[in-house]
Amino acid sequence: MLIGVPKEIKNHEYRVGLTPAGVGELVRAGHQVLVEARGGASIGFEDDDYRAAGASVAATAKQVFDAAEMIVKVKEPQPGECDMLSPGQILFTYLHLAPDPRQTELLVKSGVTAIAYETVTDARGTLPLLAPMSEVAGRMSIQAGAFYLEKENGGLGVLLGGVPGVEAARVLIIGGGVVGENAARMAVGLGAKVSVLDRSHDRLKYLDGIFAGRLQTIYSTAEAIEKYALEADLVVGAVLIPGAAAPRLISRDLVSRMKKGAVMVDVAIDQGGCFETSRPTTHQDPVYAVDEVIHYCVANMPGGVARTSTMALTHATLPFAVKLADRGLQALVDDPHLRNGLNVHAGMLTCQPVAEALGYQFVEPLTALGKA
Repeated sequence: MLIGVPKEIKNHEYRVGLTPAGVGELVRAGHQVLVEARGGASIGFEDDDYRAAGASVAATAKQVFDAAEMIVKVKEPQPGECDMLSPGQILFTYLHLAPDPRQTELLVKSGVTAIAYETVTDARGTLPLLAPMSEVAGRMSIQAGAFYLEKENGGLGVLLGGVPGVEAARVLIIGGGVVGENAARMAVGLGAKVSVLDRSHDRLKYLDGIFAGRLQTIYSTAEAIEKYALEADLVVGAVLIPGAAAPRLISRDLVSRMKKGAVMVDVAIDQGGCFETSRPTTHQDPVYAVDEVIHYCVANMPGGVARTSTMALTHATLPFAVKLADRGLQALVDDPHLRNGLNVHAGMLTCQPVAEALGYQFVEPLTALGKA
């Protein structure tokens, strides 16, 4: 199979779909790889590195899209990229379709087979292709929060860990999954007072065990969210419903009653955000204020540490990319976990949460693939 790797074009997105090492693995498996020129140059992966790994280099994105049987990306295709997709082509990337009707419409119209990293599962029921970026985003959420808590950056002027004789900052993390756990690791490590809210007793027990009393684990209710949000200097939104839009857990009214100069980091913004006052921002213009509460809602947070993120993502996606390259659509038939990643096929919506969120008819993946 010929795999295409275009350069990412979203605002300040420097990640790339495959590292040279990943390209080498696909080439050794008998496949061809076509990489857009300077696709990874900004993070130290030069065109000659890709050539040395066995790839060819194309001058333009159009050349990549026109030639490739499978496109491997990082972020969701932008409208101009959707226009270059073709029926029968496989698109393997993050999609986050539930809050994005325009992208969904364009993918349905294109006839492409679109497989979303964020809904691929594994035997444990976890999301192995979302996990590495969730780890990065969780850790970055605390870095970003600490930065914007500084007075000159619009915040209250609070040091997360405090100093002897001065209380540490209070950090509220809503959601105890991969993002929440990694945010907690960073916040606890910096000496903050951390509370994690979640609705899974098993997850709360797990977090209580690994942190050994260094944070509070609280069952998430509307009352608990209000109580801890009003006390917080930093709030991290870390909720996830796979494939679906994020629930709005902090209302506009609650934001108006929070501390002036507090910071809110919405890691769920890719899925629409979990704060009523959230709207997507970029690394170029990352924050805005609502009632003097700073909102950081960058929709591609891991792009800020693009080299680390690209390497971590390729390690996770590569086995699935090889499987798709080896078997094509049959890989989706054979592997139910990879099939869970199928969101769009030949004009049909094959991810139920997305179909329900956007009002499309849901088609079972095997039915769509003609294997039911």
